[in-house]
Amino acid sequence: MSKQKKEGVITLPNESFEEILEQRKLSIYKSLAEFQQECPVIHKGTKGHNYSYADLPTILEVINPLLKKHGLGFTQLMQGTAIQTILFHVETGESIESLTEVPQVELRGMNAFQSAGSGITYYRRYALSSMLGIVTDKDTDAGGEQKKKGKPTLTDERFKASLKAIKEGDYDADSLKSNFSLTPEQLKQL
Repeated sequence: MSKQKKEGVITLPNESFEEILEQRKLSIYKSLAEFQQECPVIHKGTKGHNYSYADLPTILEVINPLLKKHGLGFTQLMQGTAIQTILFHVETGESIESLTEVPQVELRGMNAFQSAGSGITYYRRYALSSMLGIVTDKDTDAGGEQKKKGKPTLTDERFKASLKAIKEGDYDADSLKSNFSLTPEQLKQL
């Protein structure tokens, strides 16, 4: 934007402030569209629970050179229990932002800090992929039928331990039947 100074008065070009802002917005969307046309599908062999995905370092390895080429950058900041993802246009300063809440859960076999780190990494990957419009895992959303949650089953060893607890009076057969899916053979032994 060029400014001209005449007798102590600053004059702006003929474009209105709104037109200038609109042109700046077009820069980030144009760069993002060009990035999306060039960015490949990013599939790698990291295994999750019944699916594979590209981990965050793999995604960054592919996208960072393309973001630079198209004048884009990003940052991801923690805002309380949420991740704020900001995509910015390097030349104009225009940005697109999103805020993704990270559920606070403890995962089996992990302490609270490990669970939090795992959740943050997971949501960083998906928030960034979503903002950039890139594919980083196999689309399984529509591919399967929702599983009905049934009662858990007991291994022979756990069933024997349950029988022992029942005999000792620490547990009862009705609780065992209501909490677990027992095989016909296990039912006979009760």
